[in-house]
Amino acid sequence: MPYPNHLPHYLKSFFSLSLQLHLRSLHHTTAMNGNRISTVIFDLDGTLLNTEQVTKDLLKEFLVRYGKVVDMEKENKRLGMIHHESAIAIVKDYDLPITPQQYSQSIMPMYHEKWLHAKSLPGVNRLLKHLHNHGVPFALASNSISKNVQVKVSSQKGWKEYFSVILGSDQVKSGKPSPDLFLEAANKLGVDASCCLVIEDSLVGIKAGKAAKMQVVAVPSIQSESDQYSIADYIIHSFLDFKPELWGLPPFDDWVMKALPIEPIRFNGLYKNGFLQQLSDNAALDLPGQVWGVFFGWAEFASHSQNRLKIVVSINWDCRHGSFTRIIEACFINGSNEQNYDEQMEVTLVGYIRGFNTKQNPSRGAQILDQDKSTAEACFNLAAYRYQGCNHP
Repeated sequence: MPYPNHLPHYLKSFFSLSLQLHLRSLHHTTAMNGNRISTVIFDLDGTLLNTEQVTKDLLKEFLVRYGKVVDMEKENKRLGMIHHESAIAIVKDYDLPITPQQYSQSIMPMYHEKWLHAKSLPGVNRLLKHLHNHGVPFALASNSISKNVQVKVSSQKGWKEYFSVILGSDQVKSGKPSPDLFLEAANKLGVDASCCLVIEDSLVGIKAGKAAKMQVVAVPSIQSESDQYSIADYIIHSFLDFKPELWGLPPFDDWVMKALPIEPIRFNGLYKNGFLQQLSDNAALDLPGQVWGVFFGWAEFASHSQNRLKIVVSINWDCRHGSFTRIIEACFINGSNEQNYDEQMEVTLVGYIRGFNTKQNPSRGAQILDQDKSTAEACFNLAAYRYQGCNHP
Protein backbone atom coordinates (compact mmCIF):
# COMPACT_ATOMS: atom_id res chain seq x y z
CA MET A 1 0.00 0.00 0.00
CA PRO A 2 1.78 3.20 -1.15
CA TYR A 3 1.61 6.37 0.95
CA PRO A 4 1.45 9.96 -0.41
CA ASN A 5 4.82 11.49 -1.26
CA HIS A 6 3.91 14.79 0.44
CA LEU A 7 3.79 13.19 3.90
CA PRO A 8 6.54 14.34 6.33
CA HIS A 9 9.40 11.86 6.84
CA TYR A 10 8.38 10.99 10.39
CA LEU A 11 4.81 10.17 9.25
CA LYS A 12 6.14 8.00 6.44
CA SER A 13 8.25 6.08 8.95
CA PHE A 14 5.27 5.69 11.27
CA PHE A 15 3.04 4.55 8.40
CA SER A 16 5.66 2.05 7.22
CA LEU A 17 6.16 0.61 10.71
CA SER A 18 2.40 0.30 11.28
CA LEU A 19 1.99 -1.49 7.96
CA GLN A 20 4.81 -3.92 8.81
CA LEU A 21 3.28 -4.71 12.19
CA HIS A 22 -0.15 -5.22 10.62
CA LEU A 23 1.22 -7.57 7.97
CA ARG A 24 3.19 -9.44 10.63
CA SER A 25 0.05 -9.94 12.72
CA LEU A 26 -1.80 -11.26 9.68
CA HIS A 27 1.07 -13.64 8.96
CA HIS A 28 1.04 -14.88 12.55
CA THR A 29 -2.69 -15.59 12.41
CA THR A 30 -2.26 -17.64 9.25
CA ALA A 31 0.95 -19.43 10.25
CA MET A 32 -0.26 -20.41 13.70
CA ASN A 33 -3.85 -21.19 12.68
CA GLY A 34 -5.05 -18.79 15.35
CA ASN A 35 -2.89 -20.38 18.08
CA ARG A 36 0.05 -18.63 19.71
CA ILE A 37 3.27 -20.66 19.83
CA SER A 38 4.27 -20.90 23.49
CA THR A 39 6.92 -23.64 23.41
CA VAL A 40 9.45 -25.25 21.08
CA ILE A 41 10.27 -28.97 20.80
CA PHE A 42 13.59 -29.91 19.25
CA ASP A 43 14.93 -33.11 17.75
CA LEU A 44 18.54 -33.84 18.73
CA ASP A 45 20.68 -35.78 16.23
CA GLY A 46 21.28 -33.83 13.03
CA THR A 47 19.11 -30.97 14.28
CA LEU A 48 20.96 -29.61 17.30
CA LEU A 49 24.11 -31.75 17.19
CA ASN A 50 26.31 -32.98 14.36
CA THR A 51 26.25 -36.51 15.80
CA GLU A 52 25.31 -37.95 12.42
CA GLN A 53 28.31 -36.21 10.88
CA VAL A 54 30.87 -37.41 13.45
CA THR A 55 29.54 -40.98 13.19
CA LYS A 56 29.22 -40.86 9.40
CA ASP A 57 31.99 -43.39 8.68
CA LEU A 58 31.25 -45.82 11.52
CA LEU A 59 28.92 -48.06 9.55
CA LYS A 60 31.39 -48.08 6.67
CA GLU A 61 34.16 -49.21 9.04
CA PHE A 62 31.90 -51.85 10.58
CA LEU A 63 30.74 -53.30 7.26
CA VAL A 64 34.32 -53.66 5.98
CA ARG A 65 34.73 -56.50 8.50
CA TYR A 66 32.12 -58.46 6.54
CA GLY A 67 33.24 -57.40 3.06
CA LYS A 68 30.22 -55.10 2.61
CA VAL A 69 29.94 -51.59 1.18
CA VAL A 70 27.64 -48.87 2.51
CA ASP A 71 24.60 -48.04 0.39
CA MET A 72 24.13 -44.32 1.12
CA GLU A 73 20.70 -44.21 -0.53
CA LYS A 74 19.42 -46.76 1.99
CA GLU A 75 21.21 -45.08 4.89
CA ASN A 76 19.76 -41.66 4.07
CA LYS A 77 16.27 -43.16 4.18
CA ARG A 78 17.05 -44.50 7.65
CA LEU A 79 17.80 -41.02 8.94
CA GLY A 80 15.80 -40.39 12.11
CA MET A 81 14.80 -44.03 12.72
CA ILE A 82 15.07 -45.49 16.22
CA HIS A 83 18.20 -47.61 16.64
CA HIS A 84 16.37 -50.91 17.17
CA GLU A 85 14.52 -50.60 13.85
CA SER A 86 17.67 -49.41 12.09
CA ALA A 87 19.69 -52.39 13.44
CA ILE A 88 17.12 -54.88 12.12
CA ALA A 89 17.12 -53.21 8.70
CA ILE A 90 20.93 -53.01 8.46
CA VAL A 91 21.43 -56.69 9.32
CA LYS A 92 18.82 -57.63 6.71
CA ASP A 93 19.87 -55.21 3.95
CA TYR A 94 23.56 -56.16 4.13
CA ASP A 95 22.90 -59.84 4.81
CA LEU A 96 25.13 -59.80 7.88
CA PRO A 97 25.83 -63.17 9.62
CA ILE A 98 24.87 -61.70 13.02
CA THR A 99 21.68 -60.83 14.87
CA PRO A 100 20.48 -57.23 15.30
CA GLN A 101 21.34 -57.53 18.99
CA GLN A 102 24.91 -58.59 18.19
CA TYR A 103 25.18 -55.73 15.72
CA SER A 104 24.10 -53.26 18.41
CA GLN A 105 26.46 -54.68 21.00
CA SER A 106 29.39 -54.36 18.60
CA ILE A 107 28.75 -50.92 17.15
CA MET A 108 27.26 -48.95 20.08
CA PRO A 109 30.58 -48.56 21.96
CA MET A 110 31.98 -47.02 18.77
CA TYR A 111 29.08 -44.55 18.69
CA HIS A 112 29.52 -43.62 22.35
CA GLU A 113 33.14 -42.68 21.75
CA LYS A 114 32.27 -40.51 18.76
CA TRP A 115 29.35 -38.75 20.49
CA LEU A 116 31.79 -37.16 22.92
CA HIS A 117 33.21 -35.19 19.97
CA ALA A 118 29.84 -33.98 18.68
CA LYS A 119 29.34 -30.22 18.38
CA SER A 120 26.29 -28.02 18.20
CA LEU A 121 25.31 -26.98 14.69
CA PRO A 122 25.59 -23.31 13.58
CA GLY A 123 23.13 -21.03 15.38
CA VAL A 124 21.89 -23.69 17.82
CA ASN A 125 23.43 -22.33 21.03
CA ARG A 126 22.32 -18.84 20.05
CA LEU A 127 18.67 -19.95 19.79
CA LEU A 128 18.69 -22.06 22.96
CA LYS A 129 20.15 -19.21 25.02
CA HIS A 130 17.73 -16.74 23.43
CA LEU A 131 14.65 -18.81 24.29
CA HIS A 132 15.99 -19.52 27.79
CA ASN A 133 16.70 -15.82 28.45
CA HIS A 134 13.19 -14.86 27.35
CA GLY A 135 11.48 -17.50 29.49
CA VAL A 136 10.24 -19.58 26.55
CA PRO A 137 10.13 -23.26 27.67
CA PHE A 138 11.50 -25.84 25.27
CA ALA A 139 11.84 -29.61 25.16
CA LEU A 140 13.99 -32.27 23.55
CA ALA A 141 12.29 -35.26 21.90
CA SER A 142 14.73 -37.74 20.36
CA ASN A 143 14.38 -41.11 18.68
CA SER A 144 17.49 -42.20 20.59
CA ILE A 145 16.90 -44.05 23.85
CA SER A 146 16.99 -41.82 26.93
CA LYS A 147 20.35 -43.18 28.16
CA ASN A 148 22.04 -42.16 24.92
CA VAL A 149 20.23 -38.81 24.85
CA GLN A 150 21.63 -38.02 28.30
CA VAL A 151 25.17 -38.88 27.15
CA LYS A 152 24.90 -36.49 24.20
CA VAL A 153 23.22 -33.65 26.12
CA SER A 154 25.60 -33.87 29.07
CA SER A 155 28.57 -33.21 26.79
CA GLN A 156 27.14 -29.79 25.83
CA LYS A 157 27.66 -26.96 28.33
CA GLY A 158 24.42 -25.76 29.93
CA TRP A 159 22.06 -27.91 27.89
CA LYS A 160 20.70 -30.02 30.76
CA GLU A 161 19.65 -26.83 32.55
CA TYR A 162 18.14 -25.25 29.43
CA PHE A 163 15.64 -27.97 28.56
CA SER A 164 12.40 -28.18 30.57
CA VAL A 165 11.79 -31.72 29.29
CA ILE A 166 14.14 -34.32 27.78
CA LEU A 167 12.63 -37.46 26.24
CA GLY A 168 13.95 -40.56 24.51
CA SER A 169 12.04 -43.04 22.37
CA ASP A 170 12.04 -45.67 25.15
CA GLN A 171 9.85 -43.38 27.26
CA VAL A 172 6.83 -43.60 24.97
CA LYS A 173 4.92 -46.38 23.24
CA SER A 174 6.30 -45.69 19.75
CA GLY A 175 9.09 -43.55 18.38
CA LYS A 176 8.91 -41.27 15.34
CA PRO A 177 7.16 -41.16 12.89
CA SER A 178 4.53 -41.82 15.56
CA PRO A 179 3.50 -38.54 17.25
CA ASP A 180 3.91 -40.07 20.73
CA LEU A 181 7.21 -38.32 21.59
CA PHE A 182 5.96 -34.88 20.69
CA LEU A 183 2.60 -35.37 22.37
CA GLU A 184 4.29 -36.58 25.56
CA ALA A 185 6.61 -33.56 25.50
CA ALA A 186 3.61 -31.23 25.19
CA ASN A 187 1.88 -33.09 28.01
CA LYS A 188 4.88 -32.73 30.32
CA LEU A 189 5.17 -29.05 29.44
CA GLY A 190 1.47 -28.58 30.16
CA VAL A 191 0.65 -27.03 26.79
CA ASP A 192 -1.72 -27.89 23.96
CA ALA A 193 -0.16 -29.48 20.87
CA SER A 194 -1.44 -26.62 18.72
CA CYS A 195 0.80 -24.22 20.68
CA CYS A 196 4.00 -26.19 20.00
CA LEU A 197 6.60 -25.56 17.32
CA VAL A 198 8.66 -28.61 16.31
CA ILE A 199 12.11 -28.21 14.72
CA GLU A 200 13.39 -31.30 12.88
CA ASP A 201 16.04 -32.32 10.36
CA SER A 202 14.58 -35.66 9.16
CA LEU A 203 11.50 -36.62 7.20
CA VAL A 204 10.65 -39.18 9.89
CA GLY A 205 10.60 -36.44 12.52
CA ILE A 206 8.65 -34.01 10.36
CA LYS A 207 5.95 -36.62 9.81
CA ALA A 208 5.80 -37.17 13.57
CA GLY A 209 5.39 -33.45 14.22
CA LYS A 210 2.60 -33.10 11.68
CA ALA A 211 0.88 -36.23 13.06
CA ALA A 212 0.92 -34.51 16.45
CA LYS A 213 -0.93 -31.54 14.87
CA MET A 214 1.98 -29.21 15.58
CA GLN A 215 3.65 -26.53 13.48
CA VAL A 216 6.92 -27.87 12.03
CA VAL A 217 10.10 -26.13 10.86
CA ALA A 218 12.47 -28.31 8.81
CA VAL A 219 16.25 -27.85 8.89
CA PRO A 220 17.31 -30.54 6.37
CA SER A 221 20.54 -32.31 7.24
CA ILE A 222 20.67 -34.07 3.85
CA GLN A 223 20.49 -31.25 1.31
CA SER A 224 19.94 -33.56 -1.66
CA GLU A 225 16.60 -34.62 -0.17
CA SER A 226 15.37 -31.23 1.04
CA ASP A 227 12.71 -31.13 -1.69
CA GLN A 228 10.91 -33.98 0.13
CA TYR A 229 10.38 -31.80 3.20
CA SER A 230 7.51 -29.79 1.72
CA ILE A 231 5.07 -31.21 4.29
CA ALA A 232 6.78 -29.00 6.88
CA ASP A 233 5.22 -25.59 7.53
CA TYR A 234 8.53 -23.83 6.97
CA ILE A 235 11.98 -24.83 5.71
CA ILE A 236 15.24 -23.11 6.66
CA HIS A 237 18.82 -23.87 5.64
CA SER A 238 20.24 -23.45 9.15
CA PHE A 239 19.39 -22.04 12.56
CA LEU A 240 21.12 -18.83 11.46
CA ASP A 241 18.08 -18.32 9.21
CA PHE A 242 15.53 -18.93 11.97
CA LYS A 243 13.32 -15.91 12.71
CA PRO A 244 11.48 -16.36 16.04
CA GLU A 245 9.13 -13.46 15.34
CA LEU A 246 7.49 -15.39 12.50
CA TRP A 247 6.10 -17.67 15.22
CA GLY A 248 5.18 -14.97 17.72
CA LEU A 249 8.37 -15.56 19.72
CA PRO A 250 10.76 -12.79 20.89
CA PRO A 251 12.98 -11.60 18.01
CA PHE A 252 16.77 -11.70 18.09
CA ASP A 253 18.57 -8.42 18.80
CA ASP A 254 22.19 -9.55 18.52
CA TRP A 255 23.24 -8.33 15.07
CA VAL A 256 26.28 -6.05 15.08
CA MET A 257 26.95 -3.71 12.13
CA LYS A 258 24.53 -5.54 9.80
CA ALA A 259 26.17 -8.90 10.56
CA LEU A 260 25.81 -11.65 13.14
CA PRO A 261 28.71 -12.78 15.37
CA ILE A 262 28.81 -16.59 15.33
CA GLU A 263 30.66 -19.38 17.06
CA PRO A 264 33.74 -20.01 14.88
CA ILE A 265 33.25 -22.36 11.95
CA ARG A 266 36.58 -23.87 10.88
CA PHE A 267 37.60 -25.84 7.81
CA ASN A 268 40.53 -26.49 5.47
CA GLY A 269 40.32 -25.69 1.79
CA LEU A 270 42.27 -25.36 -1.44
CA TYR A 271 41.93 -21.88 -2.96
CA LYS A 272 42.02 -21.44 -6.70
CA ASN A 273 40.59 -18.79 -9.02
CA GLY A 274 38.04 -17.39 -6.61
CA PHE A 275 36.75 -20.67 -5.18
CA LEU A 276 37.55 -22.96 -2.26
CA GLN A 277 37.55 -26.72 -2.45
CA GLN A 278 37.03 -28.21 1.00
CA LEU A 279 39.81 -30.56 2.09
CA SER A 280 39.35 -33.14 4.82
CA ASP A 281 40.25 -36.74 5.52
CA ASN A 282 37.95 -36.74 8.53
CA ALA A 283 34.17 -36.44 8.10
CA ALA A 284 33.90 -34.92 11.58
CA LEU A 285 35.84 -31.87 10.33
CA ASP A 286 33.70 -31.35 7.23
CA LEU A 287 31.43 -28.34 7.02
CA PRO A 288 27.93 -29.37 8.17
CA GLY A 289 25.33 -29.52 5.42
CA GLN A 290 23.40 -26.75 7.19
CA VAL A 291 26.13 -24.14 6.53
CA TRP A 292 24.63 -21.86 3.87
CA GLY A 293 24.96 -18.17 3.12
CA VAL A 294 27.51 -15.39 3.06
CA PHE A 295 30.07 -15.42 5.89
CA PHE A 296 33.32 -13.65 6.67
CA GLY A 297 36.37 -14.46 8.73
CA TRP A 298 40.09 -15.09 8.62
CA ALA A 299 42.31 -17.23 6.41
CA GLU A 300 45.88 -18.47 6.69
CA PHE A 301 47.89 -20.24 4.00
CA ALA A 302 49.91 -23.24 5.14
CA SER A 303 53.08 -21.93 3.46
CA HIS A 304 52.99 -18.45 5.06
CA SER A 305 50.82 -18.52 8.17
CA GLN A 306 52.18 -15.16 9.30
CA ASN A 307 50.22 -13.54 6.47
CA ARG A 308 46.67 -13.57 7.80
CA LEU A 309 43.99 -12.54 5.31
CA LYS A 310 40.45 -11.28 5.72
CA ILE A 311 38.04 -13.38 3.68
CA VAL A 312 34.38 -13.33 2.61
CA VAL A 313 32.84 -16.61 1.45
CA SER A 314 29.55 -17.58 -0.11
CA ILE A 315 28.55 -21.18 0.64
CA ASN A 316 25.70 -22.90 -1.15
CA TRP A 317 24.68 -26.16 -2.78
CA ASP A 318 24.41 -26.47 -6.57
CA CYS A 319 21.94 -29.05 -7.88
CA ARG A 320 21.77 -27.96 -11.51
CA HIS A 321 23.64 -30.98 -12.89
CA GLY A 322 21.67 -33.73 -11.21
CA SER A 323 23.79 -34.00 -8.07
CA PHE A 324 24.31 -31.81 -5.03
CA THR A 325 27.71 -30.13 -4.93
CA ARG A 326 28.86 -27.62 -2.33
CA ILE A 327 30.08 -24.39 -3.93
CA ILE A 328 32.33 -22.08 -1.89
CA GLU A 329 33.10 -18.74 -3.53
CA ALA A 330 35.85 -16.76 -1.79
CA CYS A 331 36.98 -13.14 -1.89
CA PHE A 332 39.89 -11.61 0.02
CA ILE A 333 39.48 -8.16 1.53
CA ASN A 334 43.17 -7.39 2.13
CA GLY A 335 44.76 -9.63 -0.48
CA SER A 336 44.84 -10.11 -4.24
CA ASN A 337 41.93 -12.06 -5.68
CA GLU A 338 43.68 -12.24 -9.02
CA GLN A 339 46.50 -14.42 -7.73
CA ASN A 340 46.09 -18.14 -8.33
CA TYR A 341 47.22 -19.44 -4.94
CA ASP A 342 46.40 -23.10 -5.66
CA GLU A 343 47.43 -24.08 -2.14
CA GLN A 344 45.90 -25.18 1.13
CA MET A 345 44.48 -22.66 3.55
CA GLU A 346 42.82 -22.76 6.95
CA VAL A 347 39.62 -20.72 7.35
CA THR A 348 37.87 -19.52 10.50
CA LEU A 349 34.46 -17.94 9.89
CA VAL A 350 33.38 -15.52 12.64
CA GLY A 351 30.49 -13.57 11.10
CA TYR A 352 27.31 -14.22 9.13
CA ILE A 353 25.93 -11.62 6.72
CA ARG A 354 22.94 -13.17 4.97
CA GLY A 355 21.30 -16.30 3.65
CA PHE A 356 19.71 -16.92 0.29
CA ASN A 357 17.05 -19.12 -1.20
CA THR A 358 18.69 -21.66 -3.49
CA LYS A 359 15.54 -23.73 -3.85
CA GLN A 360 14.09 -21.86 -6.82
CA ASN A 361 17.40 -20.91 -8.46
CA PRO A 362 20.68 -22.36 -7.16
CA SER A 363 22.73 -19.37 -8.33
CA ARG A 364 20.28 -16.66 -7.33
CA GLY A 365 21.65 -14.38 -4.64
CA ALA A 366 24.62 -16.65 -3.96
CA GLN A 367 27.28 -14.37 -5.43
CA ILE A 368 29.36 -12.20 -3.12
CA LEU A 369 28.14 -8.63 -3.52
CA ASP A 370 30.01 -5.36 -3.02
CA GLN A 371 27.64 -4.70 -0.11
CA ASP A 372 28.76 -7.99 1.51
CA LYS A 373 32.40 -6.90 1.22
CA SER A 374 31.63 -3.49 2.71
CA THR A 375 29.74 -5.06 5.61
CA ALA A 376 32.60 -7.46 6.34
CA GLU A 377 35.26 -4.74 6.11
CA ALA A 378 33.34 -2.58 8.60
CA CYS A 379 33.11 -5.51 11.04
CA PHE A 380 36.67 -6.82 11.07
CA ASN A 381 37.94 -4.21 13.55
CA LEU A 382 35.16 -4.87 16.06
CA ALA A 383 35.77 -7.06 19.11
CA ALA A 384 32.77 -9.26 18.21
CA TYR A 385 34.59 -10.45 15.08
CA ARG A 386 38.18 -10.58 16.33
CA TYR A 387 40.63 -13.17 15.04
CA GLN A 388 40.25 -16.43 16.97
CA GLY A 389 42.86 -18.65 15.37
CA CYS A 390 42.49 -21.03 12.47
CA ASN A 391 44.00 -24.17 13.94
CA HIS A 392 41.61 -27.02 14.51
CA PRO A 393 41.25 -28.16 18.12
